[in-house]
Parts: sequence; structure tokens; C-alpha cells
Amino acid sequence: MKKIIALLLAVFMTVAVFAGCGGNGNASSNSSSKADSSSSEQKADADSDWGYIQNKGKMTIGITLFEPMNYKDDKGELTGFETEFTKAVCEELGVEAEFQEIQWETKEIELKSKKIDCIWNGLTITDERKAAMDISIPYMENKQVMVVKKENVEKFTQSVKDAKVVAEKGSAGEEVVQGDEFFKEAKYTAADAQAKALMEVKSGTSDVAIIDYVMSKGTIREDSDYKDLAVIEAKTFAPEQYGIAFRKDSPETLKKVNDAIKKINDNGKLTEIAKKYNLVDLLIVK
Repeated sequence: MKKIIALLLAVFMTVAVFAGCGGNGNASSNSSSKADSSSSEQKADADSDWGYIQNKGKMTIGITLFEPMNYKDDKGELTGFETEFTKAVCEELGVEAEFQEIQWETKEIELKSKKIDCIWNGLTITDERKAAMDISIPYMENKQVMVVKKENVEKFTQSVKDAKVVAEKGSAGEEVVQGDEFFKEAKYTAADAQAKALMEVKSGTSDVAIIDYVMSKGTIREDSDYKDLAVIEAKTFAPEQYGIAFRKDSPETLKKVNDAIKKINDNGKLTEIAKKYNLVDLLIVK
């Protein structure tokens, strides 16, 4: 009898030991699984576009130089509506705004390669761009206009047949020239910046420049170097809206920037900046 009881006790203890080992193994496995999950979440966050920007402590902004958006003042300092707008948003985000000049025609390549973190420079929102990049809420209206020497306003309002027309390569202006019937008999050449397109008209190298209306408001003034130029008000093309472009699939970055834009719009900061550059009537933030 004693032998049977002893045998039963031995079996019971063996089962208990294995059960205990199994339990400890599961606990260890669960703990390891949770740690791996936590580590994975942290890595995913660090590897996200916003994590990348936040870890750098700065957002690299791709720009070209043109008034009144981004340009150099008399002291050689970068200024303009977009410059101040960018800094205000980055301040809300807790990162530094770092500006990087780019070639407009290669802007998407620069963005994908992470040489820049966004394109923030009077970027027209199009379906094609929305398919390739994440784009912010629209913040400003724009259109394309024809700029000529003042004495040629009436002449080129009617026709640009055989006229030398220039626009920035890869811009909305170039799309107008290449796609609108009005320009089918014009002689088109591309410039690498809107500012150069204007200079060509001023120098007589080209007859007509197709540029952003926003730019025309900032540059063609009686107190500017372009006082001999004029916008053909009777002819406008491609009504559009400006947005900020980020790498595709950057939802966190996009949300943070959109929220910051709305905040500085609601508190009056954006209007204050726009007033300095005569652009208040073009703001459309909702």
C-alpha cells in the first residue's frame, strides 16, 4: 500500500514539475513576445517619415527663389511669404526649418531621395501630384498669367503667333504653354526658374513669360526692377491651388502639418504674414 501511495506521489510531482515548466515557458514566451512587439512599434515609429524628421530635429524644405514666396532681401537673407509661413509651421511642430534650393524639374526626385523633406514653394496641387506624393490642405489660390513689356499688352492679348514664349521647366506655366490652344503657334523655350523667365522678357530675349499670378503680384511693381513689364489681365489660365508636398505614405507628417496650418490661420498669424506680401485676398485655409 505504501509503495502504491509513494508511486502515486511521484507521478503527481512529475506532472506538477512539467506543468510548472510549461507555465514558466509560456510566461517567458509571452514576455519575449511583448518585448519584441514593443521594440517593433518603436522601430516603426523611428522609421516613419515623421520619426525621421523629428530625430533630425529639422525639416528640410525644397525651394526655388521667386518673389514674393522665397527670395533674398537687400542683405542677402532669405525672406518671403513661404519662408515666414514655413518657419511659423515648423515652430508649431517643434523642429527647425532648413531651406534647400532645388531645380524645380527634379523636385520629386529630391523628395524621394530624402535630400529634402517637402516641397514648399508655390506647388500647384494636381491629381498627378496627389498620386505621387502626400499633399497638404490647400492654403492659397493662384493662376497662370502672361507677362509682357507694357507696350506689348494689346498685341499679345489677341495672339502669340510666332511670339517667343518662356516658362519655368516642369511648372504649371509650362503645362499651359504646351497644352493650351492659344499657344500652339508660339515658339516655346524653357527656363530653369520663373525669375529667369521674367528676366528674359525684360531683356527682350523672350516676348511673353507665363508665370504664377502670385509671383507677378510680388515682382511687377512701380518700385521694382520690372516696372516696365505688365500682366495681360484679360488672359489668365489654369486656376489652381497651392499645397505642400511630402513623401508618399507620410500620414503622421501630413496631419501634423495640416493641424499646424489651421492653428496659425485661426490665431491670425498666417493672415499677418500674408499682409506683408499683399497676398491676403488669395488665402483659402479652412
